[in-house]
This record gives sequence, C-alpha cells and structure tokens, in this order.
Amino acid sequence: MDSKFYSAVVTSWLACITACGVGLIGPAVPATAHEGEHPVHVFTDKEQHKPTPLPDRVVLTWSGDPTTSIDVTWRTDTSTSKPVAEFAPADSLVGNLREGGVPHSSHVAGSKVEFTSDLGSCRMNSVRLEELQPATLYAYRVGDGQHWSEWFQFRTASDSDEPFTFVYFGDAQNVIRSLWSRVIREANQHAPRAAFMLHAGDLINNDNSDAEWGEWFGAGSWLNGMIPVVATPGNHEYDDDDRLSRHWRPQFAFPMNGPSGLEETVYWFDYQGARIVSLNSNERIDEQCNWLKSVLSETGRPKWTIVTFHHPVYSASRDRDNPAIRAAWRPILEGYGADLVLQGHDHSYARSGLGGPTNVPEGVRGKRSNTVYVVSVSGPKMYQLQDRWKVSREASGVQLFQVIRVSRERIRYEARLATGEPYDAFTLEKDNDGKATMTEQIPPHAEIRE
Repeated sequence: MDSKFYSAVVTSWLACITACGVGLIGPAVPATAHEGEHPVHVFTDKEQHKPTPLPDRVVLTWSGDPTTSIDVTWRTDTSTSKPVAEFAPADSLVGNLREGGVPHSSHVAGSKVEFTSDLGSCRMNSVRLEELQPATLYAYRVGDGQHWSEWFQFRTASDSDEPFTFVYFGDAQNVIRSLWSRVIREANQHAPRAAFMLHAGDLINNDNSDAEWGEWFGAGSWLNGMIPVVATPGNHEYDDDDRLSRHWRPQFAFPMNGPSGLEETVYWFDYQGARIVSLNSNERIDEQCNWLKSVLSETGRPKWTIVTFHHPVYSASRDRDNPAIRAAWRPILEGYGADLVLQGHDHSYARSGLGGPTNVPEGVRGKRSNTVYVVSVSGPKMYQLQDRWKVSREASGVQLFQVIRVSRERIRYEARLATGEPYDAFTLEKDNDGKATMTEQIPPHAEIRE
C-alpha cells in the first residue's frame, strides 16, 4: 500500500473515531452538549427496567412437593392476556420443532396480579405445574399464548434420598448488576446441576426499588428459570415501618406452611433426604419457636436438617450481635439436631466447628452439638471482622459463594472466592445414633482480612 495513501486512511479513520466519540482505550466519556448540539441521553432506570409483553424475570420456586410440582413466576407489561405455561418432558423436544409449540405438551393456566412499583405498572404472573414425575427433566415456557419466553428446563426431585448439590449465597445487596453477577455465574461453573440456589437475605439494598430487583433478576438471568430459588428475607427486604417488600410475595412462590402472618418467609420443604427450613429473623422471633420445634421434631423427618435465616446466631462483624435470636433459636437448633445454619447480614465470613464458636466471654460453653453455623457474603459490601468468637475459618473483604453437596452419608461443604478458588471446606458425617463428626479440609491458604 502506498505510504501517502495509508497515512490518509489512518488520518481519516482517527477523525471518524473522534467524531463518533469512540475511544481507543476504554469507553468514551460523554461530552457536555454545546450550543446547537443535542444533549447526551441518560438511559434511566425506568427505561432499563421497563416491562414488555415478553416474559422477563422468570424464576422457579417451590410452594409444594419438589418431587411432583414446581412454581414459575414471571413479569410482563399490562397489555398481555391470561398467563399460561406450556410444558413437556424434555426428551419429547425432538424432531423438526417449530415456533408454534411442542406436540403432546401440556398447557396450564396461571394467575396474575396487577403490580405498581416505583417505576410504574406491570403484571406479575404465576403458575404451578403439578402431577409431575419424580426425577424427570421437563422443558417449559411461559407467556400468554402469543408472547412467549424461551424454553427452559428443570428437573424434579427424586422421591428417594439421592445425593444432590445446592449453592448458598450470603447478601448480594449492592452493585448487583456490576459486581454480584460474576459470583452467581461463577457458582454455576462449579455446580452446573445444582438442585437449588439458597439466598440468606438482603438480595437487594432498597426493599421496593424495582431497579434493584431488576438487577438481581438480570444477574441470575436464565439461571433463575432453570434452577429453583430458595430465599429468606433480610432486613433490606423490609421498609422503615417494618413491612416486607411489596415485591416479595408477587415474585416468589414459597410454601405456605409457616405461622400465620409470616407466609412465604417462614416455611419448610423436604428434598432428597434433607429438610430445608427458612426462618424470618426480622420479626416475631419468639412466635416462631414452637413452629420450629414442631418442624424439627417431626417423626420420620429426613436425616439432615439445613436451616437458613438472615441475622446470625453468632455475629461475624465488629459491633454486631443478635442476643435475642441466639437466646430464642440456638437451644432449639442445637437441641433438635439442626446440622447446618446458613446466614448472612454481617458482610464478612465466619464458619464454626460443631456446636458453634468455642469462645464465649460470659463463660464456658455447654454440651457440644451437631450444629455448624455459617455467615457469608456474596456481594461487594464488606465489614470488618470481630474477635469475639473463635471460629474455624473467617474472612473479610472478599465475595464468596458456597457449594454444598448432600448425600445419605455426609455433607460436603466448600466456600469459594468469586474467582472460583477454594477458601474453606469440611465434611460432616452423622451415624445412625445421630452423633456427628467433622473433618476439616481447609485449603492451605492464609485467611483473608481486608
């Protein structure tokens, strides 16, 4: 190429880049509009999170038996007609399929509620798929018969105590789209066939911010439509008048088997040899005690019990403590054999051995129990650790997720950094008499304290 021609081409190319506001390194910074120019448009929250006739914020949950049912919730604008789900065994989606649907699929009518957020009106839609076969992969889509989501897949629970894996997240809460999204997506790399994703409260920062809920659903994206969500509310799911977020119940369908007035925040379900229990640590603490005793003492309950709530029994961060929760719930958790207690709130990480932390300033602890307490954080907001409790492993200043594998013989627990690197691990085993033993498997890396 002629050098003069090459120079002219490069000069023209650079001029075009400059005129278009495109930087060679990184994004261009919008310039202030000069006289006669149009101002740079700011893409508002309302525009970013505007509902359309097409389903979005699709999420799987359980309100019934995970072996034979599942719930799907999604959002649309108010122009759509009656909600419906189409589903079929996933192996029936073969052959020359067309957009019109899948031969021999089933259709189930759903319900809808009109909803007004701080960004405007929408419609929240929900449907329960029932009479499913255990341990079966299903494909489904949702819509109104004209406007459909893409096809998703999920697997029903087995009706026997088959091994399973789930992922546990502490608070997402802040900078969700930008910085939490990588954590949930990295977690999927390590547990791509997870049975469910458990969130220990403070999914968002402002209880009724539709933009923040939009970021949370956007970060999980299609994962929420493939892997059921199990969530317990944190204090940031409540407003200043101690009222639960208006978004919570329309967008999630959890079991209604908790105490009256705490529906879909206090609940339990069984999954392949484990009982999963959600408590609400924001309100009516004492009223949940008898309910918890009945759930944990039920004859014939599964071998393993995993409990989640937001405010920790033993706080991990400095100048934070929840003595009322500890006094009310710890004797029940330990006395009735809860194995794992998964919590959030403290924006740091701490994991006990059996029976909780071993150092209590007020005196010597009582009898050791089977219960292991965990506090974790998955979002970028961080607090400093406190030194009140002696625990097996702790961290501050890092985002984590936990992959937990449950089988009839053992629970295998792993905490990983947002990069996927292992940070903490143990195996919990329990004999036929209910006596637990823990094998510490902490990676040979120093604790992180930022």
